[in-house]
Amino acid sequence: MKIHTLSVCFILLLLSASVVNGQSRRIERANQAYEDGEYHKAIELMRDAYTSISDFDTRSEMIFRIAMSYHKLRNPRQAEMWFSHAVNRNYPDPLVHLYYAQALKMNEKYDEALEQFKKYNDLVPDDPRGENGIESSRLAKEWIENPTPYVVEEMKFFNSRYSDYSPAFARDDYRVVYFTSTRENDISDRKHDVTGEYFANIFESRRDRQGRWSTPSPVEGNINSEFEEGTPSFNGDLTAMYFTSCRVTRGVAGCHIYVSNLRRDRWDRPQRLDILDDTVLVAHPAVSPDELTLYFVSDMPGSYGEKDIWKVTRRSVGDSWGSPQNLGPEINTTGNEVFPFVHPDGTLYFSSDGHTGLGGLDIFKANRDEDGEWEVKNMGYPVNSPADDFGIVFENETERGYFSSNRGRANTDNIYSFHLPPVVINAGGVVTDIDSGEPLPESVVTMVGSDGTIMEMNTGENARFRFTMLRPDVEYIFLASMDGYLTERVAVSTKGLERSRDFEVNIEIQSYEKPIELPNIFYDFAMWDLRPESREALDGLVQTLKNNPNIVIELAAHTDSRGGREFNLELSQKRAQSVVNYLIENGIEPDRLVARGYGDARPKVVDRQISEEYPFLPEGQTLTEEFINSLETEEQREAAHQINRRTEFSVLRDDYGQ
Repeated sequence: MKIHTLSVCFILLLLSASVVNGQSRRIERANQAYEDGEYHKAIELMRDAYTSISDFDTRSEMIFRIAMSYHKLRNPRQAEMWFSHAVNRNYPDPLVHLYYAQALKMNEKYDEALEQFKKYNDLVPDDPRGENGIESSRLAKEWIENPTPYVVEEMKFFNSRYSDYSPAFARDDYRVVYFTSTRENDISDRKHDVTGEYFANIFESRRDRQGRWSTPSPVEGNINSEFEEGTPSFNGDLTAMYFTSCRVTRGVAGCHIYVSNLRRDRWDRPQRLDILDDTVLVAHPAVSPDELTLYFVSDMPGSYGEKDIWKVTRRSVGDSWGSPQNLGPEINTTGNEVFPFVHPDGTLYFSSDGHTGLGGLDIFKANRDEDGEWEVKNMGYPVNSPADDFGIVFENETERGYFSSNRGRANTDNIYSFHLPPVVINAGGVVTDIDSGEPLPESVVTMVGSDGTIMEMNTGENARFRFTMLRPDVEYIFLASMDGYLTERVAVSTKGLERSRDFEVNIEIQSYEKPIELPNIFYDFAMWDLRPESREALDGLVQTLKNNPNIVIELAAHTDSRGGREFNLELSQKRAQSVVNYLIENGIEPDRLVARGYGDARPKVVDRQISEEYPFLPEGQTLTEEFINSLETEEQREAAHQINRRTEFSVLRDDYGQ
């Protein structure tokens, strides 16, 4: 019996050791796949091994590596879930908060992302990614709420259930598009241990005269292989194609740039560019139209972050490429700068997750200023989104083209079109009487632009006017006029407008059949010098006189009935002259102005507006001294005296200078 028991125990020990060894091997294989960058394979192995692990620290490390694998595969939904598990287990590496925040931001959870970025910034204050993430989380919501005018649409003709990205125009009429795709094809049926998708190849689609795109097919010729090819870029005359190929060369696996020339409508066998040695990543080519500058992406020593944009140059197409030059810290960050594109106007476009953006990779444009420094600008929403946006291409000089994004469907890249609609600016409105608010039919509106444009129209029976196709970056003045009325103006500026707009320009004009009171003209007690606030109010009269250069006016000053008649006459005359002097100082001709003081000889007649403001004053009542003294309270009497103390102008002639 003892022998039997010992035998059973021995067998159990052997089985236990076998299980432990099996676990160790699974963990070792999973970790090795992760270290080799085979993230899709690593996720499968780690998730399989995870359930059989009991050690807390080992499980935590496994959770973090699963999260990092999803992060590397640009799958923010799964990354968020696994980083959340790691944070809840108090994973000790502060990077868990950074990557968790980035996943949250890509999933448009900006408030939660902000908190994680703050935690990371507190733990690692010297890392700029913390502050950048805080700023991005705050700005992203503003950008989404204030989108740019670009119109973005998915190109369903190009897209499949696999990844389709990095488009390029292969013909100058833009009817042939090359792009990268991991869809099934006859060239290679292998799946990648890194992504879990088929090896990528370069496909093409052609648009017929009816605007229909053909079913994408692999580019014919010598371009595609059993390995990976993608990210095509063409020279100016579309006779040379640069692209990335990741293949095994001389026993070493790596990504490098190849070039193929078009000969008799067929691509030559590609030649590898020996820019760097076999061990360094070189990818995402962007060749300038003259083929003398080649931008590319690499993680070579000297980079500022994970992947940087570099360039090489040459003097002529037949020369060898020079030494690689990093584009510097204005372009490159501690994150990833990838997928460059050179616009025909010289602007450099690229994608980055290190500059301030909405989520993952955002598309940026960069130009050099007068000092040769790069100025980088985010292209904004909706070209950019909380997801990854990259691989942009333009139709030559127009604001139209395609780009790639994994928005909409998790972890799948698709091609989108974008275009900037033409900015259409119109202006219109109605001309009304400023006192009655009634429309004024048959009035005339003149539009004067700072670019020299002058247009005039009659408002017709409905008193409405409309000017179309205003030009951008112009200052416009709209002048409304009518017999018996003062001409008034309204200013409109189209400077800085990036989207279409209809300006509502309603113009109120005033009849000069009766005196027109000037509001807010104030003097100190028994004084005639204009107070500062009065000078500001008179600037409106200066503009009115400039708008109406043919009128001659009388400036009339009135006092209340208190004080001697002679004193009031003299005081009012000096006050009227003070107004005239101010107008002359501001460029109005003296012989267009007459100063007249009336003292208390012309008390105010209450109109509808005054009666509505002061219900104790009946409309039509003349504010004589006798009437004012009959009012019930001192407050009412003082209000009536104040109404009598006024400055008015009347039009004496409207033929000055004629």
